[in-house]
Amino acid sequence: MDELIQELKEKIIAQLNLEDIEPDEIDASQPLFGDGLGLDSIDALELIVLMERDYNIKITDTSEGRNIFSTITTMAEYITANSNRNI
Repeated sequence: MDELIQELKEKIIAQLNLEDIEPDEIDASQPLFGDGLGLDSIDALELIVLMERDYNIKITDTSEGRNIFSTITTMAEYITANSNRNI
């Protein structure tokens, strides 16, 4: 799971153009939205695209999305549980 968490950090930085942040600066348990990483609703849409494109996971339920995108750790757990990919 550590490899997936590192991969997610790198993909989030690339997808959201967070050029001034390094993967090691992101705490996998910090909130992605609000006081944590500070992402917004547009960023949430980008994360949904990332999940569908890279992990073949569609997220259509808003409340489910809030739980999945709480932290990078919750994203990794969801991917592990719901992806056909060997992680």
